[in-house]
Amino acid sequence: MPMPPYPIYCYTPGCKNEAVYKIAARWSDGRQSELKTYGVCCEACLPTWFKRSRQKQMQCRLTSGETLEPAGIYHMEHGQRDRTLSRMTELEETLRKGGE
Repeated sequence: MPMPPYPIYCYTPGCKNEAVYKIAARWSDGRQSELKTYGVCCEACLPTWFKRSRQKQMQCRLTSGETLEPAGIYHMEHGQRDRTLSRMTELEETLRKGGE
């Protein structure tokens, strides 16, 4: 789904910043796949959202044939569909080392 033309704001209550990152994990049932979104956030709220998404993902229960990759950080860009978003693996690693 392409980014809408209007601004997307950080999911953190009280935060008025525009979202820059999407925290999501690639899910599949063997026939189709999509990004399961845990949240969208600004740069300041990213460490909290990334940690929260990893904790929430540990509670997910999959049925037979389903797969769910580890939650990742994707850079959001207007007009880009989920499958074309850039995954920020170096940023993920930095947050994993610093936050756990």
